[in-house]
Amino acid sequence: MNYEEVMNLATRRGFFLRSAESYSSTPAGFWDYGPLGVQFKNRFIEMWRKMLVRRDAMVEIDTAQIMPKNVFVASGHLASFSDPVIECGSCHSIFRADKLIEERTKKNTPEKLDDQAYDMLIQQNRIACPNCNSPLKGTKRFNMMFRVGIGPQNEEAYLRPETCQGIFVDFPYLFKTQRIKLPKGFAQYGKSFRNEIAPRQGILRQREFYQAEIEVLFTPANLDDPRFDEALGRPINIAEGDTEPRRMLASDALKEQVVPSKLIAYYLTLIQSFYEEIGLDPSNIRLRRLTDEEKAFYSSVAYDLEVRTSVGWLELVACNYRSDYDLKRHSEVSGSDFTIDEGGKRVTPHVFELSMGVDRSLYALLENCYKVEEGRTYLSLRAAVAPIQVGIFPLVTKDGLPEAATEIYRSLIKEFDALYDGSGSIGRRYARADEAGVPFCITVDHDTLSTKTVTVRNRDSKSQERVAVSELELMLPKLLR
Repeated sequence: MNYEEVMNLATRRGFFLRSAESYSSTPAGFWDYGPLGVQFKNRFIEMWRKMLVRRDAMVEIDTAQIMPKNVFVASGHLASFSDPVIECGSCHSIFRADKLIEERTKKNTPEKLDDQAYDMLIQQNRIACPNCNSPLKGTKRFNMMFRVGIGPQNEEAYLRPETCQGIFVDFPYLFKTQRIKLPKGFAQYGKSFRNEIAPRQGILRQREFYQAEIEVLFTPANLDDPRFDEALGRPINIAEGDTEPRRMLASDALKEQVVPSKLIAYYLTLIQSFYEEIGLDPSNIRLRRLTDEEKAFYSSVAYDLEVRTSVGWLELVACNYRSDYDLKRHSEVSGSDFTIDEGGKRVTPHVFELSMGVDRSLYALLENCYKVEEGRTYLSLRAAVAPIQVGIFPLVTKDGLPEAATEIYRSLIKEFDALYDGSGSIGRRYARADEAGVPFCITVDHDTLSTKTVTVRNRDSKSQERVAVSELELMLPKLLR
């Protein structure tokens, strides 16, 4: 199993498809979700809301995708949100310097080196243009913000490169009007936009992508929250550097100072348990603590939740302790007050962030659940995230079986994500359902008409059970749980 095999199934079955594929001029880095993909994404976000947002009584908002220039002056994006690029002096192809070095040396290259350091690595490793083998020019910086003009005067604004800035600028309003007590999580799901230099690997690196972001606002002097003690007995997979993770209790991670506080330990265990619950193998998950060279400029301590895939360790969630950088900067640039009263003193809240890449998470789930056994290909997706929960098939398309199957389908579609398929042999229909990750299929046969029973097939085991039609609506929720 590899990336190409998984993406072949995903595009063939309607999970993902290239945007505007009919046009050869469509630039890379833009993908659409097909019917199965939309349902898959919706189920994933439902679980994110259930296991993180609602479980922790977070505040979920939905902010604008286009924001004024000064928001990104305050955030530092206009000054610092750039990647190192290098151009071929002959064919003028442009490459991202750190990724080019990484591909040639087979070693991780920090993203935060200065331009001269990248030039030195290129010289030391004798790296030339991959397209024509000519010498490369010096490294430069490319800002990845998408600029847009607003109104007839073309007022300068930008598509957001991350969803969190909307949370930060709305914080004073939310704090005052929603009777919020810190520490509190603020959540947002939606699209972000980054003008990537040369996006490759399809769905894994896009210019327009989905994020599910959580910003936990708190004050360091007020962390006496009993829920944080819940984390101490939970395991987390900690890695320092590019190593295999150590599975350890959060309490031990605190003792060893691998994790600096109970609050951070709590949210790290929360995010790891989320991915384990939706179906990722725990042995393939690590929370890698970033080095000073790797951390974002605003981050005091940072971890990447990564999953092992056929393309290597893939980052799914950036977990950053952003201190009070964000609210202080927005206060300075906007002139508004972002402080709160705590014990008679005005203090600026700090931020711990869980910034999730939704598209990458969905790919990681597909690859983790991609199975080929005895010539059969199927997705062993857990029912909680499967795009279709149950399929209903008439054994043949005559003798009143389609009518009986349709009646069952209409009764179930009110409560479940159901599929009706009456085309082709029953074996082919099972195969299609397996590739779509459908956990249970109901077959209506000739006995159904006389006994009012159907066959329920389990996707993973292929076992079949005879069940009364009248029991389906009570039985299916138990199976799906």
